Amino acid sequence: MATQKLYAGAKLRETRRKLDLTQKAFAEKLGVSLPYLNQMENNNRPVSTGVVLALAQEFGFDVTQLSTGDAERLVTDMREALADPVFGQDEPPLADLRLAASNAPALARAFLQLHRAYRQTHERLASLDDALGRTGAEAGLSPWEEVRDFFHYCDNYIDAVDRAAEHFAERCDGDLRAGAAQALEARGIRLRLEDSDALRSFDRDSGTLSLSTRSGTATQTFQLLHQVALELQDDLLEATLDLARFQTDTARDIAKIGLANYFAGAALLPYTKTLAAAQEARHDLERLADLFGASIEQVAHRLSTLQRPGAKGVPFFFVRVDQAGTITKRHSATRLQFARFGGACPLWNVHRAFETPGRFLRQLAETPDGVRYLCLARDVSKPGGAFHAPVRRYAIGLGCEVRHARDLVYADDLDLGNARAFEPIGISCRICDRVDCHQRSVPPLERRLRISPDRRGTLPYEVQS
Repeated sequence: MATQKLYAGAKLRETRRKLDLTQKAFAEKLGVSLPYLNQMENNNRPVSTGVVLALAQEFGFDVTQLSTGDAERLVTDMREALADPVFGQDEPPLADLRLAASNAPALARAFLQLHRAYRQTHERLASLDDALGRTGAEAGLSPWEEVRDFFHYCDNYIDAVDRAAEHFAERCDGDLRAGAAQALEARGIRLRLEDSDALRSFDRDSGTLSLSTRSGTATQTFQLLHQVALELQDDLLEATLDLARFQTDTARDIAKIGLANYFAGAALLPYTKTLAAAQEARHDLERLADLFGASIEQVAHRLSTLQRPGAKGVPFFFVRVDQAGTITKRHSATRLQFARFGGACPLWNVHRAFETPGRFLRQLAETPDGVRYLCLARDVSKPGGAFHAPVRRYAIGLGCEVRHARDLVYADDLDLGNARAFEPIGISCRICDRVDCHQRSVPPLERRLRISPDRRGTLPYEVQS
């Protein structure tokens, strides 16, 4: 099998600039000529094995960052955007998209931002009544999408916040809840449990933090740690937000909640201990939840963030969907990327989790690009704590590429070597290449259709290969 060549010019330039080195000095440290480095930085040549080794030895660089990260996500996002009917049938070749993602990532992100703005304008025009009265920043980019993309392109790992949370957990000496309560008490904040619809409520005038008795212990601890982040780590959160340079105050406010949630999850499941425990337990979510006093969803989400340079865990994707199939949380450290618009592929086992509450579903799946995955799914319905309180019903999906499956207890007794055991799944119908999918909702925009009045199959048309 031929070895795939590694083109990583943008990453090389970024690394050199962070080190504040000229091309000449950087070339000398890597042991290559100046013209050769220039060609690699412009993706005219692949990165050689010698350069990869020199990056690791000379600078301690995590070389896995050369082949993973923004580029694949940008390519997937651009393909989905270009599947919009506004572009017609003239989609650029996949090779051109990869070149754009590698050589001009800022331009690629600007294109995606422009397309998002177009979609939002189109949707507002289609629903004029909803648009009336909106002014100023509300007419621009959706704050929710801006924040979602911030975490998406950070690989859902915020190093400074993660390490601060781990340090805080270490200082609590095994009793995280008591340590969090004491830390807040030292700042004049007292804790109170009450029967309330609100998971967390902070009265600044009285300095009282109220947590709902209707929520489970893991949720209460998480909300307690969220308040710790806001009170003790405000400078760190604000500095991180300054670097992100959000377009609106609303987006910044949403992101601050997200960063506080990130701190809470990272303190509840400290990086080093969680990574070691996950490897020892072979990523058994129930054992990890019991060990750390966390929920199944909290553990699954945390496993997808274990991407610290130099100490990475298994690269997972994580997703949460509601009963309508709408994605409410998503992240992927794998090559699998989720649709930015609409729901997840109906062939994916995450949709079947609602039918089997309390059970893990396993699925061997293959995406159109030929990559194979082990997928887990489980419902995570959340009772309201009272007879008249609504029940929130979700399902979560967690998975990894099949080459990592042996590290998961869920792979035991699965026939990983049998190609027929892998079910075909996709990302979004508009960009899915499969011609024979019985669950297809709309035709793929990259293919021609044959429509015959004399023949009707599962679909009212045939997709041309």
